[in-house]
Amino acid sequence: MAPKKTIFDMKKKGSTHMKDGQIDQENTAEVEQPEKIQEKEPENQSQNPDKDAIIAEQKSRIEELNNKYLYLFAEFDNFRKRTSKERLDLIKTASADVVTAMLPVLDDFERAIKAFPDDENLKSLKSGVVLIYEKYRTVLVKAGLAEINAIGVEFNTDIHEAIANVPAQTAEQKGKIIDVTEKGYYLNGIVIRFAKVVVAN
Repeated sequence: MAPKKTIFDMKKKGSTHMKDGQIDQENTAEVEQPEKIQEKEPENQSQNPDKDAIIAEQKSRIEELNNKYLYLFAEFDNFRKRTSKERLDLIKTASADVVTAMLPVLDDFERAIKAFPDDENLKSLKSGVVLIYEKYRTVLVKAGLAEINAIGVEFNTDIHEAIANVPAQTAEQKGKIIDVTEKGYYLNGIVIRFAKVVVAN
């Protein structure tokens, strides 16, 4: 005769089935997890184009800002050079009016020296005038004064002013200056008075 099943045995068997069921559910959950991960991967891939677009936009923005910076730097550098040049020119020509006003005095000294007769009694007086003239001229030269070349050179309207035209005695004299009635001068390379000349044609 088969042994009779007791209630205790039936409960024990039932609890075993519940444990087996729980194990099956856990196994099923473990198997389903890779499928969920696989489902999330396409979502991450779909977000990559957005990230690339943002990166490209930021790179474009950086390049734009860099170009603006280079442009502003170049503009500032040009402004600095321009103002520096203007300041130097102003320093060089600040005394132009004063020096120009002193040129007639220089002319008078030269005329006086030429007008002195060859007289031994006036030799010492002439020497004193020449000495004062040389000192006066030296001061102006240190200030940047320079004489414009005229005699024997080609007439140039940028630095010469023709007050008379005379027939040329030779072919070599044509277009050249043969006499100067008033000297011209530069001040630091800038013409402050044109040379008044006679040109042979």
